[in-house]
Amino acid sequence: MSAQRIVVVGAGFAGLKCVQRLERELKGELSRGEVEIVVVNPHDYMLYLPLLPQVAAGIITAQSVTVPLPRAIKRAARLPGQVVGLDLERKVAVVKKISEEVVDLSYDRLVIAAGSVTRQFDIPGLEEHGLGMKNLGEAAYLRDHVLSQLELANASTDPDERAARCSFVVVGGGYAGVETAACLELLTDAAMKRFPRLDPTLVRWTVVDIAPRLMPELGQRLGEEALDLLRRRGIGIRLETGVEEVTADTVTLTDGSTIPTRTLVWTAGVTASPLVKTLGVDLVRGRVKARTDLRLDGYDDVFVLGDAAAVPDLTADDPDSAICPPTAQHAVRQAVTVADNVVASLRGQPLREYKHHDLGLVVDLGGTQAVAHPLKLRLTGIVAQAVTRAYHLYALPLTRTRVRVVANWLLHLFGGDDFIRIGFLAGRKAETSSFEESREYLSEEEMKERAAAAS
Repeated sequence: MSAQRIVVVGAGFAGLKCVQRLERELKGELSRGEVEIVVVNPHDYMLYLPLLPQVAAGIITAQSVTVPLPRAIKRAARLPGQVVGLDLERKVAVVKKISEEVVDLSYDRLVIAAGSVTRQFDIPGLEEHGLGMKNLGEAAYLRDHVLSQLELANASTDPDERAARCSFVVVGGGYAGVETAACLELLTDAAMKRFPRLDPTLVRWTVVDIAPRLMPELGQRLGEEALDLLRRRGIGIRLETGVEEVTADTVTLTDGSTIPTRTLVWTAGVTASPLVKTLGVDLVRGRVKARTDLRLDGYDDVFVLGDAAAVPDLTADDPDSAICPPTAQHAVRQAVTVADNVVASLRGQPLREYKHHDLGLVVDLGGTQAVAHPLKLRLTGIVAQAVTRAYHLYALPLTRTRVRVVANWLLHLFGGDDFIRIGFLAGRKAETSSFEESREYLSEEEMKERAAAAS
C-alpha cells in the first residue's frame, strides 16, 4: 500500500506546531514509510508576528523573529510554494512553487492553516499610501520610512513639510497598532538627539480606531491604564473615529478633521487568506466554518484551524454562536488538537473536540512599560513587562531563537538605538499588496480545466 499523505497548508503558528506534533505522534509510521507529511509554505521560516513592532523599532533584528523550518521540522517534506487552489472532491492541492511551476499535490488528509492577510477597506488612497505591518518586509520598510521622514524633515526649510513629515498616524487600536505606535514613538523620541535642527514637539504619533475603547480584550481597567500611559507619552488617541481618505500628505478622518502626514500605518485587523474563498464552502466572518473537532463540514479528511478557520468557542456562554478569536494562543492549541485528530483518523480512533480557556493577553509598550492580563491578573509597569517578555520567550519554538531575542534585548538595553536605514527596499512600492503573498488564486473554471486535464 502507498503511504498516507498528509498535506499541511502553511507553516505559521498553527501549521508549524501541527507538523511538529504529527512528527512526534507518527514517528513509527514515518520511519516505516506508512505516512508522508508534506508542508507547503512560500518561505523557509515561521515568522513570530508578535515581535514585529520591535523589529520595526530596531530593538531586535529580523532574523531573531524567524524560526527556520529546516531546524524546526525534522521528518516532514517541505515544498516551497503557495497553494493557489484546492479541489476537495479530487483531494488535490494545486501548488505554485517559488519557481513559478504549478503542480498538483494529492493528499489523503489535508490541514488548512493558511493564516490571514491585512484587512483593508474601500477607502480612497489607502491602497496607494497605507503601510502595513504583517511581515518582515513591511516592518523593515516602515523602519526605513520613519527614519527617512525625520532626515527629510531635518533637512527641510518648509515648516509645513517639516510638520507633516514628523507626524505619524497608526490606524488600529488593537495590539498590533498600539505596540507599533508605542515602540516607534520611543525610537523617534530617542532619534531627536541625532537631528538637532528638529523641534522635538513636532514629532507626534496618533492612534486612530473606530472602536470606543482601546484594546477592549484587556478589560476596561487595563485598557484605560494603557490609554492614560500612551497619552502621558504624548501619543494622541482618536477613538470612535475612522479614516475617510488618504493622500500622499494628509489623512482625513470621519469626524471631518485632517492630519498633515506622510505616514499612515494600517493595522486595522486581518482577514482570512483569500484561499478559503475558493473552497465553495460556508464562511463565517470571512473564515472557513469548522466543526468542534476542527474538521470541515462534509469533508472528514480536511481539517481547518488558525486565522483561516471559524472554530466554535466551547468555553463561551453561547458556544453555538461564539467563535475563537484569531490569536496565536488559539492557533497553537488548535494545532495540537488537529494533529491528534489526524492521527486518530488514521488509526480509526475517536476524535476530540477543541476547547481552550483563554490564558490572558500581554501588550509590550516599549522600554519598561507594558500591560498584561495573564490568568485574570491585572499587571502594569515593569512587572507586566517581565511577564510579557517571558511569555514571548516561552512561545518561541526554538531555543536558538529565544537566545537571539534575549541577546538583542540586552544589546538594545545597554547599547541603545542605531538610527540606520537599511536601504535595500529603496524604490519599492509601499502598497500592502506588494509585500504580502500573491493573491492570484485559481478560479473555479481554471480548477475545472485542471481536473478535466487530469482525468
